[in-house]
Amino acid sequence: MKIKKAEEKHMAYPEVDFIYLNEEDMVKAGVTDMKGCVEAMEEMFRLLKAGDFRMGGSNANSHGIMMTFPETSPFPNMPTDGPDRRFMAMPAYLGGKFDMAGMKWYGSNTENRKKGLPRSILMLTLNDKDTGAPLAYMSANILSAFRTGAVPGVGIKYFSREDSKVVGIIGPGVMSKTAFDAAMAVRDQIETVKIKGRSQKSVDGFIQYVREKYPQIKELIVVDTDEEAVRDADIVSIATSSPTGDPSLYPYIKEEWIKPGAILCCPAAARFDDDFILNRARNVADNIQLYEAWAEELPYPSYNSVPIPAVHCMDLIKDGVMKADQVDDLGDMLTGKVPVHRKENEIVIYSVGGMPIEDVAWGTIVYRNALKNGIGTRLNLWKEPYLA
Repeated sequence: MKIKKAEEKHMAYPEVDFIYLNEEDMVKAGVTDMKGCVEAMEEMFRLLKAGDFRMGGSNANSHGIMMTFPETSPFPNMPTDGPDRRFMAMPAYLGGKFDMAGMKWYGSNTENRKKGLPRSILMLTLNDKDTGAPLAYMSANILSAFRTGAVPGVGIKYFSREDSKVVGIIGPGVMSKTAFDAAMAVRDQIETVKIKGRSQKSVDGFIQYVREKYPQIKELIVVDTDEEAVRDADIVSIATSSPTGDPSLYPYIKEEWIKPGAILCCPAAARFDDDFILNRARNVADNIQLYEAWAEELPYPSYNSVPIPAVHCMDLIKDGVMKADQVDDLGDMLTGKVPVHRKENEIVIYSVGGMPIEDVAWGTIVYRNALKNGIGTRLNLWKEPYLA
């Protein structure tokens, strides 16, 4: 394989070279190819179900390890807690055609926006699985955004109606932009988009994004309430920035608003009535083991810390009011273990947690594209290690 030979050029040990890819390089190497990203995520889910992966923690399913700051500190240089203020390391290995180890690392702080920066600044390192030597160090903001959108795209591909025409957007930020890209990649007959946002700036930004990329969209409708965004929509993206700790503050969606057969993609906070969750909704998780890991790692109730619906399901299971088999794993549908639809016109609540194997999957493909096309800057770690 040409790609494999290109990778091996980086392995003339003991000399270690790797490539650096800035954001412009990433775009040149295809990071914004949403159709390809959805396909990569689908393959990733199949490998996940087969067990050909590792993530952090003793359970090998941890989202990552997070470092936060205290509310007050006697040390003048130590940061103190604030909205979205944290650092996080997300290591993973993914097998199959990817066969790659890596780690996404990021710092996050809402105050960044006052400096013209994104809230989170992300980088991805890819490493040789045997030696740990770096293969690539790459800008990961766009990569992370596209893989985050592509995961809802896999759910939309399998669970939404093939003739879906109406999308509802609650929270028109980056996550909903790329989730919409994914929806268009798998359901290109969409013609109406309803948008509910908190600020005029976010709404206007979303409208401009859609108009520039998808001129075929017939209607872009700004609505004032979550109910208006949900009603009559075949596909709904709920991706708001909500404070955690108090579930009563999470976006609340009433069952009566939801169109039969709709899919609701939930990569962030969302709240539904327990009676609906327990008795009528089809609850689907992107990786059930991720939610089980959160339930192990976080204080009960976990939903207070991670506001995604499947986390609430874990709390309901712990309470003894919900059975484990009432939450389906996406991989079981992809591998044919359970049917894609259990009944006609079922409403699917699709929880999207985010996993570092997704970053490794898409990062590996982009890295190989870069190698193939001579994109990026070649850097040397050492000719020979000083302390071998």
